[in-house]
Amino acid sequence: MAFRNLWNSLISMPSVRAEEEEEADLVDPQTTLREQCQTKGNIEALYNKYQACNDRVNSRTKTTENCMEELFDYVQELDHCVAHSLFSKLK
Repeated sequence: MAFRNLWNSLISMPSVRAEEEEEADLVDPQTTLREQCQTKGNIEALYNKYQACNDRVNSRTKTTENCMEELFDYVQELDHCVAHSLFSKLK
């Protein structure tokens, strides 16, 4: 009986739903900042280095080489650039 009362109270709880128009207007500031940071010289150079490594690895059939170091370098620099101004844009 107690379970049924608890269940009924949970079902009858009011819910709040956001309007669809408000959800469409939300823009993730991290995405915007990443796009801006990707055009900076050192980050663009790291991305090109990663792409060159990726192309080299994909052109070979038997290789143990991977591009993890290049990828980590690129993502670390990109995140470092974004972090400078991301938290000031959060509410």
